[in-house]
Amino acid sequence: MTIDPAPGVPATPIITAFERSPDGGKGLARDTRVRWALEEVGRSYDVRPVSFEEKVAPAHLALHPFGLIPTYEEGDLALFESGSIVLHLAEHHAGLFPEDPDARSRAITWMFAAVSTVEPPILELTTAVVFERDRPWAAERVPLVRERVRDRLRPLSARLGDADWLDGDFSAGDLMMVSVLLRTRPSGLLDEFPNLAAYVARGEARPAYERAFAAQLEQNTGAPSS
Repeated sequence: MTIDPAPGVPATPIITAFERSPDGGKGLARDTRVRWALEEVGRSYDVRPVSFEEKVAPAHLALHPFGLIPTYEEGDLALFESGSIVLHLAEHHAGLFPEDPDARSRAITWMFAAVSTVEPPILELTTAVVFERDRPWAAERVPLVRERVRDRLRPLSARLGDADWLDGDFSAGDLMMVSVLLRTRPSGLLDEFPNLAAYVARGEARPAYERAFAAQLEQNTGAPSS
């Protein structure tokens, strides 16, 4: 039974996550980004696990037309796409956007850069290594895709330099970029850029990230993060 919140009391957000994530709880699934954002802004939330069968059922497709996760529900509002959800949280709660309007716009720009510029070749590499490794052309393709990832990491590394975060204080732009860069760790490419590796480690050391990671790990393994 659903109980409507009292007038003036916001509904507790509900996010969806894979019942058993393909990453086994390593924080690479996109629901971790949303969990992290919710932890940063201090919002409690509920999780509705979705199986691989359920994600293509009509009920879930009504929330996410592409049958993916995460989704976000708060009262009558339903959102999909992790970047959109994090943007919504940053716009409605303190803690993820700076107060200065120009700095806020730059943070949004870094959010778009993370998912539109940096992430695509990283996902292409994952596809090549995990799903296409048995193809006859895999040995030739993988080095090419690895170089495409480097083509994104080199300018990002140069832009970050020795700064802690991309543009002053930590923001939603850093949250999204760290989440994307985490996907490069299994390939070893992150270690080629020590300042980016340190940048990711700073993100992982944030208490809000640690809580989000522990929640995803516990859902997938039943054991809290040590």
